[in-house]
Amino acid sequence: MALLGILFTSCGNRQKNNVAESSTEPVSESVTDQYHGAISKYLTDVIGKGYATGEVTIPYSDYCSIDDSSAEDIQVWGDFWVEDFNVSGDSLLFVSGGNHAGKMHIKKDSEGQFSVAGFDAVGDGSEYLPTAKAIFGDRFEEFQKAYSDNEAREEIRKSAIARFVKKNNLAVKYYKDYGWPAVQIPSLNE
Repeated sequence: MALLGILFTSCGNRQKNNVAESSTEPVSESVTDQYHGAISKYLTDVIGKGYATGEVTIPYSDYCSIDDSSAEDIQVWGDFWVEDFNVSGDSLLFVSGGNHAGKMHIKKDSEGQFSVAGFDAVGDGSEYLPTAKAIFGDRFEEFQKAYSDNEAREEIRKSAIARFVKKNNLAVKYYKDYGWPAVQIPSLNE
């Protein structure tokens, strides 16, 4: 099955940049997009390999916070998602996927390309709370609020899917999770 492309919605609607106070210039949006490009690639190529493959892979985040005060270790905390779909007629049918909360460590190579150097993942089950608190630190409450907001996450997911469909010129109008009714993909007027 062909991978049609990837898209990382820039931290949904809940992005918080934490640039060091000693920095005199804000990080440009294009550089931040490069961080997200590296995260998208990691979600698709590394984490996504653990899921059943679909024809398209859509990574996104419904929360993130960035600390790029150290060029050697750019840190991006987030609730990262990767989802696989098959195209069936006018619909994307969910195949597999899930969320992976934690902290990505981004590095820049000698050619100026960003990549994920490591990922500190929040644990499952009884390990969730202690690892999430340790990883997110003073960001924990903000992360937890976003993590618990299913309605907002679904809107962010819908927007990520719409951007992916538009970017890849897919002739689909709906996405459908197994056992749930189809959801219309909003049109983007961008």
